[in-house]
Amino acid sequence: GRLRNRALGFVYQFHHLLPEFSAQENVAMPLLVAGQSPKSAMQRAADILARVGLNQRLLHKPGELSGGERQRAAVARALVTRPACVLADEPTGNLDLATGERVLNLLLDLTRRAGKTLVMATHSPEVVPAADCVMRVHEGKLIETARGGETAEPQPAIAEPSTT
Repeated sequence: GRLRNRALGFVYQFHHLLPEFSAQENVAMPLLVAGQSPKSAMQRAADILARVGLNQRLLHKPGELSGGERQRAAVARALVTRPACVLADEPTGNLDLATGERVLNLLLDLTRRAGKTLVMATHSPEVVPAADCVMRVHEGKLIETARGGETAEPQPAIAEPSTT
């Protein structure tokens, strides 16, 4: 649990914010769980929410935020612990195209600026040009399709799914 909380940040298709807590409290939650003082956790949460453009929405609960705002709060929560790796599962899949593009660009920008790794599962082809490496799962096999902005034909499977 401690490694997961410190080394990994998660962004899901659905924001998974706790409805009874404000955006700031939701973002501070991983820090509080890790034992950080409430004052410093809330300050760090406010700082990162400002970086995702939500400094005017700190005290709003998820039900008072738009879909894009909720997803930006989820991005802030994923990054608040300064994880080495952010895992994103269809982070734009529940958003309209324009909002999804803004959230994707924000996620890419924040992780790259911080020198962090972003691993994203998506069905969105518009993500491919922004990726350093693209892997495609097809019929249960992992296939490399692009690396460093280059496009390549699918290669033979480089990993077989476990049969156990």
